Amino acid sequence: MKDDGLTRRRLLAAGGGGAIGLAIGGGAGFALGHDDPPADQPAESPGANVVPVWGPHQAGIADAPQDRLVFAAFDVTTDSQDVLADVLRQWSDAIVKMTAGDPVGPVAGHPLAPPADTGEAMGLPAAGLTVTVGFGPSLFRAGRLGLEKRRPSLLHPLGPLPGEELLPALSNGDLCVQACANDPQVAFHAIRNLARIGRGVVLLRWTQLGFGRAAATSPDQQTPRNLMGFKDGTNNIDASDQAKMKRFVWVGDDEPQAWLRGGSYLVTRRIRMRIESWDRANLDDQQVTIGRFKVNGAPLSGGQEHTPLRLSAKGPDGEPAIPDNAHVRLAAPEVNDDIEILRRGYNYTDGTDPASGQLDAGLFFIAFQRDPAQFVALQNRLGASDALNEYILHTSSALFAVPPGFRRGGFVGEGLFA
Repeated sequence: MKDDGLTRRRLLAAGGGGAIGLAIGGGAGFALGHDDPPADQPAESPGANVVPVWGPHQAGIADAPQDRLVFAAFDVTTDSQDVLADVLRQWSDAIVKMTAGDPVGPVAGHPLAPPADTGEAMGLPAAGLTVTVGFGPSLFRAGRLGLEKRRPSLLHPLGPLPGEELLPALSNGDLCVQACANDPQVAFHAIRNLARIGRGVVLLRWTQLGFGRAAATSPDQQTPRNLMGFKDGTNNIDASDQAKMKRFVWVGDDEPQAWLRGGSYLVTRRIRMRIESWDRANLDDQQVTIGRFKVNGAPLSGGQEHTPLRLSAKGPDGEPAIPDNAHVRLAAPEVNDDIEILRRGYNYTDGTDPASGQLDAGLFFIAFQRDPAQFVALQNRLGASDALNEYILHTSSALFAVPPGFRRGGFVGEGLFA
């Protein structure tokens, strides 16, 4: 994992659930039909920013993060593999349409039937929409769907981690859907329509809205700032670095379950920031807590934002320039056996905490990795001694196995049911 202004372990340490209840419309799960998708990916119209759907990996992982997020976790209510596979097939058909900027079906259909698309995205472009689907450990529990023998080798609950006070109703799930777009209504439309398509087979468990991406996956993207005001993700993996993606992000051929090869593992943590306490901390305290200068993002050991950390550098007082408990030091690959993860987090604010009257705001941390142990190792180190822990709290946590991409005519997760 790389040091990123404020994410990794420290921000990793504040996960939480704050699910914003999406008013997902009802209606029986409607069949989109199983016609093959168009022979070619829909052409991008001016300004539409259409992200290709088909490929070896699902969209929404290596792509440049968009501005907005709607993340949803679902519980599966059926005990039939065939029924679940059919919903995933319908979801995939809908994803192809929505990421091209099209409705999932007619809005103006029979006047006595519910519209096939909820309609709130009519007239809006694709806005770079990506939709990423994952499977939670509970989906493979014995006695449910008969999938226990298909469980990925590394897909097990994360277990207790330091720095967390998790809300069970806002954690975990059988399925997840990550919808990212540069228009919040486009992202919401995606989750809303998938929820109504799956009605009767999947039940919405929790949701989280995010704004202001808190990570960059390419040097071409300016490093964003989190709600503490620090640049976040300076040392994130460059998703164009295929060697690093293969080493740290994509599940390899050593995975016994062939259906997951080329996929990834997704960890989410809702990290609530104690904003009021942070805002009372003086600038020096904030900077030594993070290990970077607030304005330009440069490490306290000197240089510019992207200058490598000099962990051995001393300050004028002879003490380490980057304190031993600074967030960036503890998150640095150099002290974590070269572990790195790919982060795609978002800022969030969910109003105020009625018990304290304080802001409920922070970071919805999202990370992709080849092995969940990468995240666990980092969080154990950060949770134990990160100076940032004074200002954050993890309130939600989830882990999902993200299958590889799907082909034309296929559907996401198809290999699981083969």
